[in-house]
Amino acid sequence: MPRVHVFARDHINTDEIIPARHLTSDVESELAPYAMEDYDPGFVRRVGPGDLVVAGADFGCGSSREHAVWALRGAGVGAVIAPNFARIFYRNAINNGFLALECAGIVEAFQDGDEADLDLAGGTITNRRSGEQLSFVPVPQFALDVQRAGGWLEYMREQDALAAGTLNTPNLNTPSTEAGHGHPGTPAPQEDPHA
Repeated sequence: MPRVHVFARDHINTDEIIPARHLTSDVESELAPYAMEDYDPGFVRRVGPGDLVVAGADFGCGSSREHAVWALRGAGVGAVIAPNFARIFYRNAINNGFLALECAGIVEAFQDGDEADLDLAGGTITNRRSGEQLSFVPVPQFALDVQRAGGWLEYMREQDALAAGTLNTPNLNTPSTEAGHGHPGTPAPQEDPHA
C-alpha cells in the first residue's frame, strides 16, 4: 500500500526537487539520493517503492529539468499528485512515463504518512485513514500509453515495431532503472555474447 509524503507548500521548484549542484548525471539511481534534499533532507530515507508525493499548486515550476522527474522516480515515487503542475514539469513527467495527477483539495485530504488507494482507471484516490475519496483530472489515454511503455522513447519504439509488424508482445512493464541503467530511453547494458 503506497504511503503519502505531503509537501503542502505551493510553487515547489525543480531546484528544490533536485538541486542544481547534483545535475552531474542523468542516471536515476545516481540522482535519487538527492531528491527533495534541500526541502526535506530525510525524504529519501522514508520513501518506499510506489509511494506518492502530495504537493501544493504549481509543483515543478522553475527551470526545465527532466532530472526532477528522474530523481523522484529513482527514489521510488510512483506518482506526484497536486492541484496543478508547472507546464514543463507536467510535460517532462508524461514524456518520461511518470504520473503527475491533478487533484483539487489533495493537500487538505492527506497527512504525511497516510496510506492511499490510487485507482487510475476510476480516476480516484482514497485516504485509507479517513476514507475520504477524491477524483483527479482524468489522465489522457495517450499519456497512460506512454506511461505504460515507460516513456516517450519507449512508446515510439513500440509504435514503430507495431507498424513494422515486429512487436509480438507489448511492453507491459515499466522500464528498468535498476543497477544504474539510467532513465527510460537509456538502454540497459548488453552482455557480450563472446565473453
